[in-house]
Amino acid sequence: MEDDRLKSLEEVDLAFEELQKKYVPAIPQIKGMDNSGPPAPVRIERRGADRERRKGGNGDWTGPERRAGDRRRGEEAILKKRIVPRKGKGVVALLLAVSAVALILYLAPYLLWHPVEEIAWVNQESIPRDYDVIVVGAEPEGIAAAVSAARNGMKTLLLEESHTLGGLMTLGQLNFLDMCYDHEGTLLTRGIFEEFYNAVDGTAFDITTAKNYFIDLVTLEELLTLRTGSSLLAPLTEYGRVTGVVMMEGGKEVPYTAKRIIDATADGDLAAMAGVPYTYGGEDIGEPERQMGVTLVFELSGVNWPRVFLHLNWARIKGAFTGDRANIGATNKTAWGYEEEGYSYKPRDAMMRLRGFNIARQRSGTVLINALLIFGIEPLAPGSFEAAAERVKDELIYLIPYIRENFAGFDKAELAATAGRLYVRETRHFIGEYQLSIDDVLGNRDQWDKIAIGSYPADVQPSVQQPFGTVIGNPDHYAVPFRCIIPTGADDLLIVGRSASYTSLAASSARVLPLGMAVGQAAGAAAAQSIREGMDFRTISRDPAAVHRLQSTLKSQGAYLEDFISSDPNSAHWAYEGMAALRRLGLMDGGYENDYRLDSPMDKWRFQYMLNGVIRKAGYSLDYYEVDEPPDCGQVLDAVASAWLAAEELRIWAAGTAPTPGTTPGAAPGEAQGEAFGEAPERTAPRTLRRSPAENRELLYNAGLLSHSLEARFLDSAKVPEAAEVAMLLANLYRHIRLAD
Repeated sequence: MEDDRLKSLEEVDLAFEELQKKYVPAIPQIKGMDNSGPPAPVRIERRGADRERRKGGNGDWTGPERRAGDRRRGEEAILKKRIVPRKGKGVVALLLAVSAVALILYLAPYLLWHPVEEIAWVNQESIPRDYDVIVVGAEPEGIAAAVSAARNGMKTLLLEESHTLGGLMTLGQLNFLDMCYDHEGTLLTRGIFEEFYNAVDGTAFDITTAKNYFIDLVTLEELLTLRTGSSLLAPLTEYGRVTGVVMMEGGKEVPYTAKRIIDATADGDLAAMAGVPYTYGGEDIGEPERQMGVTLVFELSGVNWPRVFLHLNWARIKGAFTGDRANIGATNKTAWGYEEEGYSYKPRDAMMRLRGFNIARQRSGTVLINALLIFGIEPLAPGSFEAAAERVKDELIYLIPYIRENFAGFDKAELAATAGRLYVRETRHFIGEYQLSIDDVLGNRDQWDKIAIGSYPADVQPSVQQPFGTVIGNPDHYAVPFRCIIPTGADDLLIVGRSASYTSLAASSARVLPLGMAVGQAAGAAAAQSIREGMDFRTISRDPAAVHRLQSTLKSQGAYLEDFISSDPNSAHWAYEGMAALRRLGLMDGGYENDYRLDSPMDKWRFQYMLNGVIRKAGYSLDYYEVDEPPDCGQVLDAVASAWLAAEELRIWAAGTAPTPGTTPGAAPGEAQGEAFGEAPERTAPRTLRRSPAENRELLYNAGLLSHSLEARFLDSAKVPEAAEVAMLLANLYRHIRLAD
């Protein structure tokens, strides 16, 4: 019966391919979809003196009907329906004909899109120098903060280095949004973000439409002054307070002062200049060299969207029959997939990696591709964008022909452009009054002083050290405390965006733009309340009544801040504490299903990754410990005991007590040693047992790494331990060698 079902599927598959060949090429390529590239946008000047909002305009962004949203966790439910193939060519032909008509009707409005006229902003010749609130950086988070401050009655100045608003969304062309919904489909990031989302027709929005919307949003506010082409030089400070900024405008230094300052630069440049402490990349989890890869979005013309739509959705439907639930699909303007094709590409640049495509169609008919990861770029270094852009330009010479040959619907694709800014996922992580942790995120924790709610997976993108990335876990919802945007070391300053006070792993979820805009809105409202009530930010954060007033203001202005009671879905497991400890180090990941495989037998590679990771993250440079496949309890105990002894002896040695002459800490008697202390070892620890299982159990029990109950789980030396048992043991190892320091 299974063979009959697969045979029928093959017949439909062949017929479907014939449909694509017969009908898809016949669908005319709309202007902007041919190989000539996108039509040049028309630019309309918007001067700073013109404060009147356009009514109607081109009709594309001044108030379209609210939509439920285009989200990957809900909107395409129709594509998940199982279609049961039937035998008979007549039925198949009828089905395909109906599908073709439905496809044309579905795509027709979007195939008839036309380019949007772009509004160019022109600064006023002169503006005041003193304000209530200054926001530095017109990233989406900064725009939300500035608009919020102005709506709450504050005379506000928004400063931006470029001449375009929207930062990563517009210059970086990151329009395939990482949305925050809970398991019931509730949008968690409402308020100003939701206004934007509805106005630009959801995710995969047209870039020019977004640029125009941001200009319109800002110029609508009578109390908000916009200044572009203004580069940050230094903060103005007084007795630990940030009182203003010095900007470079037209070759001249221009000072601006304000009662409250909000740093909305992508990397927290103002806060860093003001002396706020921070960690960098994965430094907080013992990986100072780790930084997620950056991306440069590129734009293609000549893509056959109906073919892309049919190819990806047919592959998705086939997956329902074969059990392959691949993350693929397409709508009238978004598409995601081509993972096999992407990962099969071998870049000429060894420090690049192509993955599956996130594709967003533009009104010009071109498509934006978010797929190319670039390593070896230091985002804070001068010239980093130019260096990355040049490398991408060289790689695209080889990549574009590969795409034409291997990606369905891309056989006539041509490079139209590359983005004007890098998509940088992390740099600085500042230390605030509270630092959001991965336990907060994956524990689905509410906070008494919440100002926003997020839910995006903890998605650690690839790095040089971890070339395929990982998903640490997938929360349903979690709260961002007000304390996370109040930095230590500087007063009257707030930090919004991915550089706020989140640990590096928490930031892999909290960095997303919808949540950042919600936090930005809260920052603007908090600045206004701080000025009106004469309370500094730190005082507000310690006053429940003041925080409640802030939350009430945000709710009245559209924010979603409902209380909730939830927990980590794994919290009832007996080994939860061990799992959570290793998860905090990035050594255990549960993926989108939060499945940490705690009850699964431990395998060789997983144990080696976890044990050697614990040693490295604790700050020790020891032998690389290996075990057999599968590792039994005897080998696991011996490896952990050996690592414990080596760490202890290194600690004693570093404290000034020399080891026995002719030996190196951690070595078994008689081993020849040559490495000096502090050098990375080049050898691998032997797999032969150094001590008997009973000796190892006694050693680890006396050291505090084995409790009575945990020891009982390792009594059978020939048994393969479960991941839960190993997680508890390694968590104890990490805790003890860190405490010893």
